[in-house]
Formats: sequence, structure tokens, C-alpha cells
Amino acid sequence: MARTRTGIVRRRRHKKVLKFTKGQWGTRSKNFKRANEAMMRSLWYAYRDRRQRRRQLRRLWIQRINAAARLNGMKYSQLIHGLKRAGVELDRKSLAGIAIQDAETFGKIVDIAKQSL
Repeated sequence: MARTRTGIVRRRRHKKVLKFTKGQWGTRSKNFKRANEAMMRSLWYAYRDRRQRRRQLRRLWIQRINAAARLNGMKYSQLIHGLKRAGVELDRKSLAGIAIQDAETFGKIVDIAKQSL
């Protein structure tokens, strides 16, 4: 069987990597080996940070809920416990949105949590 060479396949792969790293600095966008390393690292950072974004948003929602709950005379943990006991199924994202946009409604939610404790 004849030996095959990687000519067109290798060129396409190199072009794809170099196109991906086009905006990078120095040899990271010119040299295939450095570009490949930069691409692999940037893809890993993107994967990692998609997960970190969720964590950070949840932390932000909790901080917002806590601040609004304290304005209504209650701690965050007490509020969440009271809502669970009352059977209110609001997630933290929507609670944070209500806390920012509609303080009156959030006050009513806090009252529901206080009654169930």
C-alpha cells in the first residue's frame, strides 16, 4: 500500500487554528505551534468561565435578595427558609429581579415568609 502524505489535511488544520487565533499577540497568531497552544488554552478558559458565570450570577442574586430582605427586617437565610415552609417556589433569579424592580411586591413576599415562620 502506498504511503499517504498529509499535505492538504495539515494545511487546512493549520489554517483553521491560525484563523481562530487571528487577534492574538505576536507569534500566537503566526506560528502554528504557539497558536495551537493559545487556542487550546482559550477554549479551556471559555469552558471554565461559562461555569463560573453561573456561580457569579447566583452570588449576585443572593446579595441582592439579602439587601432587600434586610430592608424589610429579615435575613436572607430566614427569608429562604420561610418561603420554603410556605411552599413558595420562586427561584433566586426571579426573587432578585422582583427585589430590584418592585419593592412593594417583594415586601409582600417577605410578609408571606414571616407568617410561615
